[in-house]
Amino acid sequence: MKLIVVDRHSGIPKYKQIVQSIEVAIAEHRLQKGDRLPSVNKVSLAFSISRDTVLSAYDELKKRGIVFAILGKGYYVKSVEFSFEQRFFVLFDELNAFKEDLYSSFLESVDNRAQIDIFFHHFNLEMFRKLVNESNGNHSKYIIMPTNLVGAANVIKTLPAHDVYILDQTNKELAHYPGVYQNFVKDMYQALLRANDKLVHYQQLVLLFPGNKEPLGMVEGFLQFCQEHHFAHAVLADFEAKTIAVGDVYIIPNDRQLVQVIEQSKRQQLRIGHDFGIISYNDTPLKKVVENGITTISTDFKAMGRLLADMLFSTRKEQVENQSQLIVRASL
Repeated sequence: MKLIVVDRHSGIPKYKQIVQSIEVAIAEHRLQKGDRLPSVNKVSLAFSISRDTVLSAYDELKKRGIVFAILGKGYYVKSVEFSFEQRFFVLFDELNAFKEDLYSSFLESVDNRAQIDIFFHHFNLEMFRKLVNESNGNHSKYIIMPTNLVGAANVIKTLPAHDVYILDQTNKELAHYPGVYQNFVKDMYQALLRANDKLVHYQQLVLLFPGNKEPLGMVEGFLQFCQEHHFAHAVLADFEAKTIAVGDVYIIPNDRQLVQVIEQSKRQQLRIGHDFGIISYNDTPLKKVVENGITTISTDFKAMGRLLADMLFSTRKEQVENQSQLIVRASL
């Protein structure tokens, strides 16, 4: 039954799921002209559905000229030239410079092979739920950025499980879905380890972590490194009205706080990379030139877009950990 998938928990009628499965199999070249479809009885038994449901699906495919029937033998693919446009539902948390790189790379790799409908939930669970519910049944694939929204997994479960792909952040509740993600615990730990020869010249590591939308894995990786390598450290939710201590290194996932730290350093007349250090998260072209260059921990967002597109148009169903790197510049 690899050609056909029926999700009993989906809101999409079962006959329609069968029709979509056959269409997708033809579009992805898993079914060729003249190939025989699984028998009505076989599909009925495999998914515990009535023969009438399967017949309804196959009759719909016949009416559209996609399959034909031979009495006593079964149903066969008649045409692979039908008009089938895959529609991808893409749900991002927000659009910023590095997410734009991801999306542009994804679009380029899709190369007009599907219609892309992109939406943004802005870290709001009700908006997340509304957008997912309204898209259910209207798309062939669902690409979801769940971030750290509590309850997102339960919303995602309402979608056809075989058509869901997770992007950027994942967790144990979503481990059975394929996708491309960042390992924030590992990425933070490994980046600080690579920077260790520079960090030893400072007195304290400070992670600025508002916690509203930043991945919690960052904190775990940060604490693991500091404890194992005996660094004095602190985790702060905000920076406003804070004084920069000479000898501190600030690890800053949020770009608003990056601006606050740089502005405060000017008020205190401190030199970035000499009196204190900065490591920002997610590289952008601007960070290459601001203050002679800001050191960053960053995944390759363009690679993430390419990997996702490749997965969608192949039979790969796996979780791929996107690679991250430390880019050392003058701020450290």
